[in-house]
Amino acid sequence: MTAKTFALAALSALAATSASAQSVGTQHSLPDLTGVYRCVRNCAGAGPAHIFQRGWELHLTNEAGQPAEAWIAWPGHIKSHSLNDCAVYSADGFTIQFNSGTVWVLVDPQPGAPWRQW
Repeated sequence: MTAKTFALAALSALAATSASAQSVGTQHSLPDLTGVYRCVRNCAGAGPAHIFQRGWELHLTNEAGQPAEAWIAWPGHIKSHSLNDCAVYSADGFTIQFNSGTVWVLVDPQPGAPWRQW
């Protein structure tokens, strides 16, 4: 087998394998986004941000302590009328990036945390 043929066969084999990472919007199930987040870019305050999730519905408190309601519009995408903003989250739910430029990183996951009212 020539070097070119071997390289082509190796590349074909690599292309045929499934990717282990998923891009935003390709998830088929919802991750539990409930937890405490730290703002790392374009922050409104110095405090922690919180998300409480029930199904597709989200209750957010941003790093400035302002509450907001949001929902998962489709896997990988969050919308909020009260924030007047949208966001995307990573497939593992550890990073949330808002259209405004704000970025939250999960620091304390609390899966299955009890639903809290405002």
